[in-house]
Amino acid sequence: MKILLSFLFFALILPLHAQEHLNRIGGGMNYWVAVDDITSETDDDGFSYFISYQRRPQLIGWDLALEFLPDRFGEDALAPQFHFLIGQGIYAAAGAGWVHQDGGFVDDPFFSLRAGLNFQVLPGVFFDLFGNYRFNEKAELSDSDTKISTDTVFLGVALRFSL
Repeated sequence: MKILLSFLFFALILPLHAQEHLNRIGGGMNYWVAVDDITSETDDDGFSYFISYQRRPQLIGWDLALEFLPDRFGEDALAPQFHFLIGQGIYAAAGAGWVHQDGGFVDDPFFSLRAGLNFQVLPGVFFDLFGNYRFNEKAELSDSDTKISTDTVFLGVALRFSL
């Protein structure tokens, strides 16, 4: 129990002293898995890559990211997105984004919930490990007229540098 309390102290309280690192830029990658099986011909998991800019003034901040999803359900896609962040070392986030694939944006945005661990590894260098759940998006596969649910779970890592 003492170890758990010590971890919570370091994860929640100590990052508050590093307020000089308000603006951060970086990138990372996600491993994603669709919640439902899509089709036997389409991969329902893969990797994506992103760049992001964060503003983290206190316990509340925001993250703006552009994600590239190669071979997402059979097609390459881009996903600009925005998240509100709450917390420092241990944090939660809620956000939304829009998928651009096959020459245009999909009809509906996706919504996202995130939980993560963010900590400083070197002066001005931050490591972020997080899980994401995206929902409320439908997609049409190129060889089908049926829209499919694309609820997806992500496990991501990022390395960010303070500006």
